[in-house]
Amino acid sequence: MRFKDRVVIVTGGSKGIGEGCARVFCREGGLVSILSRGPDAGTQLAAELNSRGPGQAIFIPCDVSRHLQLQAAIEYTVEHFGRLDCIINNAGQHPPAMTIDETTVEFMEDLMRVNYISTFAGARYAVPHLRKTRGTIVNISSMTAVLGQEHSTAYCATKGAQVSLTRSLAIELGREGIRVNAILPSNIDTPLMRDWASTLPDPASALERVSSMQVLGRMGTIAEMGEVALFLASDDSSFITGQAIEAEGGASLDY
Repeated sequence: MRFKDRVVIVTGGSKGIGEGCARVFCREGGLVSILSRGPDAGTQLAAELNSRGPGQAIFIPCDVSRHLQLQAAIEYTVEHFGRLDCIINNAGQHPPAMTIDETTVEFMEDLMRVNYISTFAGARYAVPHLRKTRGTIVNISSMTAVLGQEHSTAYCATKGAQVSLTRSLAIELGREGIRVNAILPSNIDTPLMRDWASTLPDPASALERVSSMQVLGRMGTIAEMGEVALFLASDDSSFITGQAIEAEGGASLDY
C-alpha cells in the first residue's frame, strides 16, 4: 500500500506501459486517473481495477496532443479525488521507420506535439496541484533518447527533449519539494510491439530478435515499468530527482 489514498494521473493509461502503471498504482491503494483516446480500453480497465481494488480508478477521454483537453482532464481529476500527488506523462507515438528525407517538417511538428509538448503541458498544468502535496512527475522517455535509433530521428528527438525537460524541471521545482524523474525503457512487451511484429514476414522471429537485445534475454513487461514508476512516485525514492532511469534489461551494455 505504498500509494494509499494518493492520486496519480497516467496519460496513455489504457494500454502498454500506461496500463502497467495504472495496475501497479491501484494495487498499492492509489486513486488512478486513466487518460487516453480509446474509450473502450480505458473504460474496461477502470472497471476491472475498481472491481479488484484496493485502489480506485476513473477514465477520462483525452487527446494529449490538444493541451486544453489535457488541462481539463487534470482539473477534473483534482475535482473528483480532491488532490494530485503524481502525473505520469506516458502517452506517445512511435512512427514507422523513415529517413530524414521522408520526414516532413509538418510530421515532426505533429510528433513533437504528441510526444513532447504533451509532456510539457502535463507538467505545466499539474504543478499548481503538486505544489500542495509536494508531489512527483514521472516522464516516460526511451533509451533511444541516449542511444539513438536508425531511421527514427524524429522520435529520438522528442524523447531526448523529455529528458532535458526532466532535468531542468527538477532544478526549478526541487526547492518546492516536487521531484521530477524520467524512465527510459528499452524493448517492452506491449500491444504496440506485437502490432509492429505482425507487419513483418516472420513475427515470431522478429520478437525473438528484439528480446535478444537485452542481456537478460527477454523484453521487459508493462508491470515492471509500473514498478519503476511507483518507486519514483513514492517515498522510497525521496532523495532521487532529475534522473533518467534506464530500465533496459542491459540492452545498452554491449551496444
